[in-house]
Amino acid sequence: MAITPTGQNAALAAKTDAYTNPKGILGKDDFMKLLLVQLQYQDPTEPMDTEKILTQTSQLATLEASDNTNKSLEDLAKSLGNTQQFSTIAAIGKTADLGNDSILHNEGANTNFELYFPENIQTGTIEIKDNNGNLVKTLDVGTNPAGVYQFSWDGFDNGGSSVDDGSYHISASYETQNGTRAQTRLGAYPIESVRFDGGKALLKLGSNYVPIDKVKEIY
Repeated sequence: MAITPTGQNAALAAKTDAYTNPKGILGKDDFMKLLLVQLQYQDPTEPMDTEKILTQTSQLATLEASDNTNKSLEDLAKSLGNTQQFSTIAAIGKTADLGNDSILHNEGANTNFELYFPENIQTGTIEIKDNNGNLVKTLDVGTNPAGVYQFSWDGFDNGGSSVDDGSYHISASYETQNGTRAQTRLGAYPIESVRFDGGKALLKLGSNYVPIDKVKEIY
């Protein structure tokens, strides 16, 4: 059977529960004060044992060394974090590869995607293939300068039939303005900028910000 305190006992219990010890964790300064007070009020006829003083001093030195080590580790972690951020910023202007050239298509809906062309385009064709490598649809690229372009696929194949739900692979073959043949594919984009959100680096690839841990390669 539980006993509930009443009257003054109840008030004392409530006060005790509400009390929090601001020095719940003692630091090296607190131990030094305790040692000095102990030395100040020791009995002159029975002074403190020298061995005890040495032991407490040694413990104090160990505590201070531990505090210094923790501070050094915190500074090192902060420094490494800043170094990583600077190295990420250095990737601006390079190309990030997501390692995936496929889109998810829902039957009856338009599917939008972006392709990066590193060189000026004279003519070109986008190829949309199914997971078996069969050509489903071709789209015209047009004549455009180098850059990232958005395209829209209505979900119909070259025969005019609506395709099923699923993943489809996107690539493009094009001719540059100097007559050179080149290829590109979905998933590779230039890094335009870097944004830090909650300690995580986000890379601007095309019109989207992508977490850096989603990137397979930067070149």
